[in-house]
Amino acid sequence: MSISEPGGLPDGGGTATLDRELEELLEAEQFDPGDHDRFSHYVQKEKILESALSGAPVKALCGKTWVPGRDPDKFPVCPTCKDIYEGLIADE
Repeated sequence: MSISEPGGLPDGGGTATLDRELEELLEAEQFDPGDHDRFSHYVQKEKILESALSGAPVKALCGKTWVPGRDPDKFPVCPTCKDIYEGLIADE
């Protein structure tokens, strides 16, 4: 699966590696409360579908956890999600 827009993550990505990289990025960057709410985030498409059916929250590449319910096209892409995704693409 490819990510051509927020809401998807390539299949086969190791979650342990992703979690470690995410922790390092979050430690390096400081966010103001509510910053994550102003962006569209990258999430595995399967998780978006699961959430739509079950109401369960999803976790974005940047670490934000929420229940999706808004149109991601109306918001800019989260810079942290974008940086992580671009790093994953470069590793392929």
